[in-house]
Amino acid sequence: MTALDRVSRRIRRTARRLLDELNSRVTEHENADSAERPIVPPRPEPPLPVGWTRDDVLRLLQSVSIDNAPAGELDAYLREDFERFLLTWSLVRDEHGSALEIGSNPYFTTVLLRELTDLEVTMTNSFDPNASGVWSQVVSYHGRADDGPVERVFEYHSVNVETAVFPFLADTFDVVVFCEVLEHLLMDPVAAFLEIKRVLRPGGLLVVSTPNVARLENVARLIAGANIYDPYSGYGPYGRHNREYTRHEVVHLMEFCGFRVFDHFTADVHEHHAATFVEVSSLSDLLSQRGGDLGQYLFAAARNNGESRAGRPAEIYRSLDAAQLTSWQP
Repeated sequence: MTALDRVSRRIRRTARRLLDELNSRVTEHENADSAERPIVPPRPEPPLPVGWTRDDVLRLLQSVSIDNAPAGELDAYLREDFERFLLTWSLVRDEHGSALEIGSNPYFTTVLLRELTDLEVTMTNSFDPNASGVWSQVVSYHGRADDGPVERVFEYHSVNVETAVFPFLADTFDVVVFCEVLEHLLMDPVAAFLEIKRVLRPGGLLVVSTPNVARLENVARLIAGANIYDPYSGYGPYGRHNREYTRHEVVHLMEFCGFRVFDHFTADVHEHHAATFVEVSSLSDLLSQRGGDLGQYLFAAARNNGESRAGRPAEIYRSLDAAQLTSWQP
């Protein structure tokens, strides 16, 4: 080895050592930044109706009373999900015409649609999956003037949305609100979406909300070894969350069924309890790129101007004949 070779070799070793030190310092800096950067799921400030305060809207919904409904259960539900009702309303607030609200009970979203939009609302419920026809419930609530509660008879169609043909003609509605129902379905969400597509006018708006299975609290629960699944329900199999979804899966399902999704996001609507299960800052490295996907609920808005695909998406269904399954390729 010549003297020149020895010098060259020393230079290369020194360069490698300096580069390794630099990379180590960069990694330490990134780790420090990551540890300092909190994992905060998105929590947008819900918009309010013109001329209304947050307390005005809250009082309106707090006044809702349903005949034969357990008041304590409704109060807790409203406290937890008040911001979700506002976010749902915000996605349809400028729409006009006729609307179908699927799964209206306990009518918090219904009251916002009726009182704070120009939509004419038709409702469905499915307390008994074997029942059909038009039923009614007595619902009372205060107006904004607080003149006292007024009783209203809310008529609804009893429809099992994943097994029945909806009792409406094709192209009937300008808007369909499909919120907090998808997670309750037992076997065929595509059937529900295809019926929605049939009754929604071309170009009509579909709004979907559903719990986000990939929310931060669920991530923390799994790391801690806690269960993320919904308990069995005293209201029967449709009373529990049978299948929750990721944001990608909801968009996937909607586009598979012929809807063009133009907005989708996750959002927290109340305080989460992830810190009960794990030190959240320890998850920064893993979750720093997923902040937008960690909210408690998924929201998606789409127009009915696409073509539905045949079969069922293989990424969400299994144990069907090959001819019934279609791999999804957006």
